[in-house]
Amino acid sequence: MRVIFAGTPEFAAVALARIIAAGHEVPLVLTQPDRPAGRGMKLHASAVKQLALQHHITVAQPRSLRLDGKYPEDAMQARAALDAAQADVMVVAAYGLILPQWVLDTPRLGCLNIHASLLPRWRGAAPIHRAIEAGDTHTGVVIMQMDAGLDTGDMLLTDQLAIADDDTTATLHDRLADMGGALIVQALNDAQANALHPVKQPEAGVTYAHKIEKVEAAVDWQQTAQVIGRRVRAFNPFPGATGQIEGEVIKLWQAHVEAQAQAHGQAPGTVLSADAQGVRIACGDGVLCVTELQRAGGKRLNAADFLRGFALTPGQCFDPHTGGSSS
Repeated sequence: MRVIFAGTPEFAAVALARIIAAGHEVPLVLTQPDRPAGRGMKLHASAVKQLALQHHITVAQPRSLRLDGKYPEDAMQARAALDAAQADVMVVAAYGLILPQWVLDTPRLGCLNIHASLLPRWRGAAPIHRAIEAGDTHTGVVIMQMDAGLDTGDMLLTDQLAIADDDTTATLHDRLADMGGALIVQALNDAQANALHPVKQPEAGVTYAHKIEKVEAAVDWQQTAQVIGRRVRAFNPFPGATGQIEGEVIKLWQAHVEAQAQAHGQAPGTVLSADAQGVRIACGDGVLCVTELQRAGGKRLNAADFLRGFALTPGQCFDPHTGGSSS
């Protein structure tokens, strides 16, 4: 199969690597323009671009694909590149640009999307984060025939996995990326054999995984320990859950609900105890034990190492409400 690939982050790069390894021909890759990153804010190529260049694949980085949009020259150049590729199919994974109808219609077999949720639950930009935040017990990957809607196309292949109690977005992302890579290769093989069987998405159970905003990182200690714990896991590695104490913002990277522990009437946000095993904090209901923390400009540290440089004592209180949205 001749496959155009469109994707940007590591999740997509895993799929591209699998497609290449399976022997499919990739004449063209689309990915987001290089972005400034790091302390020096130097331009960095996406994970997909780096992989494509390693395999000497032509890369296009249009700012938009809309012929009537803000960057029509970019779109026209992309259109010429897509036409020249003469692809059987286009595979899309976490690309980051909306595909106009002309793109969907260009490849002979249309565009296949690798989506990291069990559709129609968690359509949209952040399905992995939102599944953890909501307390879902399972998620998965759907290979979908793209249409003009937001993740509304027919489902072609589906696989699922359990979300563990200690899964973060980082750990779940890696498992789903591997699953997506395997599933898209199967879909391409089935497409080649004319063996794909589209299934309409159910009308019931639709939810939207809205983009993660940095403002969501701030912990609202009035929430339950269970909800806060899920948010800590969901926002690892981005944007990182934060609490503020003694005027300093602390990132909370790993935490769990302390079973059987009681806050004994202490105000939400109050430090109940702090030792090598973790920092126990009163919540609106229950107690959260934070086991990995980070000061601004510092490194992520386990509780024991963190407390050597930042003493926390019972009775100190994190700001009880610092703008975290409810869940």
